[in-house]
Amino acid sequence: LWTARRRAVVPSLHKKYLSVIVDRVFCRCAERMVGKLMPDAITGSAVNMEAKFSQLTLDVIGLALFNYNFDSLTTDSPVIDAVYTALKETELRSTDLLPYWQIKALCKIIPRQIKAENAVSLIRQTVEELIVKCKEIVESEGERINDDEYLNDTDPSILRFLLASREEVSSVQLRDDLLSMLVAGHETTGSVLTWTSYLLSKDPSALKKAHEEVDRVLGGRAPTYEDMRNLKFLTRCITESLRLYPHPPVLIRRALVADVLPGNYKVNAGQDIMISVYNIHRSSEVWESAQEFIPERFDLEGPVPNETNTDFRFIPFSGGPRKCVGDQFALLEATVALAIFLQNFSFELIPDQTISMTTGATIHT
Repeated sequence: LWTARRRAVVPSLHKKYLSVIVDRVFCRCAERMVGKLMPDAITGSAVNMEAKFSQLTLDVIGLALFNYNFDSLTTDSPVIDAVYTALKETELRSTDLLPYWQIKALCKIIPRQIKAENAVSLIRQTVEELIVKCKEIVESEGERINDDEYLNDTDPSILRFLLASREEVSSVQLRDDLLSMLVAGHETTGSVLTWTSYLLSKDPSALKKAHEEVDRVLGGRAPTYEDMRNLKFLTRCITESLRLYPHPPVLIRRALVADVLPGNYKVNAGQDIMISVYNIHRSSEVWESAQEFIPERFDLEGPVPNETNTDFRFIPFSGGPRKCVGDQFALLEATVALAIFLQNFSFELIPDQTISMTTGATIHT
């Protein structure tokens, strides 16, 4: 099942889709965030950017996945509240030692579980309605994918692509695919933006260099897909942030067969293996000055770092057959958002505050 679903989703993230999404979704949502922040910038007020980046990435993922505008930057709604409740529950379950939520009777009496179940029900209902609506449009228009980089001009969402592919899949499976991508694609990118801006604010020379590159490459206009290759330093700032604060910080894999790992560690079939991405990324055995923020450690003229060209020292998106399918989407989204943020604002940390780190499904403050 996993192989079939991955094979269905991967083609939707083609170059033409990413190019269009940069303009129609990434830029527009980031510009909406700028508009929301501008009054605070004028008055010099303090802003919780972790919350703003979280709202931004929720708006992005809603439009990119199923052409649904959460508009969480400017409005509140029961659906938005439900999404945040479900995401929080996912975070808590990733760190709870006892999976008591698997006991259905407890889910009916524990307030947190009741709230989470109600939230998930509302989200499922909303997504199912979107699927039905989109299916009706696709059927009425007789829409079919006719090339490898098919894109609907009116609705370039992943949902539209999957329905137009006419693949035999139930609405429930499609709904679950989309919800999995919602969870995977929202909080992670929001955390990347939070920690990258934090690291830049702690390094004035890197922040100045990022500002100068954005001004030089973009010249005051909105970024395009083609601009991404020229925002080399900004991209390295994001990848260096991913090295120091990877999302997720731990990968879990299940052994299909018995094996012996380096160091003579024996693994039984069916056993879960936890891989600490955080510790690999901060190990002095594989990185020089491992605890320091040094964007230039990644060659500006070389390829964007990934697991293969770093000999698996850098694995924020995992690697192998189960590597994150949305790695390019996430990097583009973060780069566009940060570029537009830097175009419009100078920023600094509030003096004498302590920024603590909370680890769960992602690393956040």
